[in-house]
Amino acid sequence: MKLKGKNILLGITGGIAAYKAAILVRLLVKEGAQVKVVMTKLAKEFITPLTLATLSKNPILVEFFDPENGQWNSHVDIGLWSDLYMIAPATANSMGKMAHGIADNLLLTTYLSARCPVMLAPTMDLDMYQHPANLKNIEILKSYGNIIVEPESGELASGLVGKGRMAEPEVITERIIEFFSSKKKLKSKKILVTAGPTFEPIDPVRFIGNYSSGKMGYAIAEELATQGAEVLLVSGPTHLEVSNPLIKKIKVQTAQEMYDAAVNNFSDCDGAIMSAAVADFKPVTQYDQKIKRGKDDLKIILEPNKDIAAELGNIKKENQILVGFALETNNELENAKKKIQNKNLDFIVLNSLKEEGAGFEHDTNKISIIDKIDNITNFELKSKQEVAIDIVNELIKKF
Repeated sequence: MKLKGKNILLGITGGIAAYKAAILVRLLVKEGAQVKVVMTKLAKEFITPLTLATLSKNPILVEFFDPENGQWNSHVDIGLWSDLYMIAPATANSMGKMAHGIADNLLLTTYLSARCPVMLAPTMDLDMYQHPANLKNIEILKSYGNIIVEPESGELASGLVGKGRMAEPEVITERIIEFFSSKKKLKSKKILVTAGPTFEPIDPVRFIGNYSSGKMGYAIAEELATQGAEVLLVSGPTHLEVSNPLIKKIKVQTAQEMYDAAVNNFSDCDGAIMSAAVADFKPVTQYDQKIKRGKDDLKIILEPNKDIAAELGNIKKENQILVGFALETNNELENAKKKIQNKNLDFIVLNSLKEEGAGFEHDTNKISIIDKIDNITNFELKSKQEVAIDIVNELIKKF
């Protein structure tokens, strides 16, 4: 029973392949999964809720509330319950809505609020699948971190032969098993992650900071926890939250506070990923009162902050892994390689502000990973969730 203890939410949209959902539910239950089903109204035209309820041993969710008694079906609660949201079949219509944030049924509102990974098994006719609008929507969904179970080629309901047939339930089940079995590779490991910016106060209302949103560091923390690691997330000021109980968050404001938290906790960790955008300088003088506008120019003298990654490199033990980040605007490779040596890093993640869609505030990133012996792996532009997977996979290789 390879899925024992896993909660899988199965979303069924209105396509002819919906009949395969019965087999899929049966296979998932046979592997030990707890399965709940949410359907669109149109999906009921292809397969009955009674069939799915019997196989899943759970009520089937279609409407936002039960018209008989008014009981509310909370899309938030459904999403929180799930370890994986598997939408099969996923029609062109539903994928288009998901790609553009349209939520006009329970299945779609659950998708938009789900914190768990999402897997999609597209189904449609050959020409629909190949239409540029559909292919673009699939790429958008991939950029959000959704996993696509590619449709198969064969005879379609229209009589045409080509790509568009939903993957068979056995194939989908195997993909789900592979997804969960690939996780937990970092069980028993403790990893320190720094994320977000630091704010260096000038006076009570002003500070020196940067545009970092923390999205990359938080995505890394979530992926580490998904892989089974205990994560200590030292976070500068962000509006982000974490959902995995394996992540312990320490909030800091300044570079000095982040330095103290990282140095004091690193000895208890198996490794660290330094993804925070730490301010290199801070004001020498910090004013207790708000500085008033004057006739003369205001001069603020800055002094260097302590280098957190360099200090961790100095105290690093032989069995610890240290990962750095380099955000560069020029001489990217040269500067990144210097940091590997100067800070005793095992590898460094390089991204450039010259790359469209990479760097601060974006939901996407484009990185290169460089190790001690100058091996360079270049990656395409991806969602930060997918980039986090690439970084964590590289970390796993080092243990």
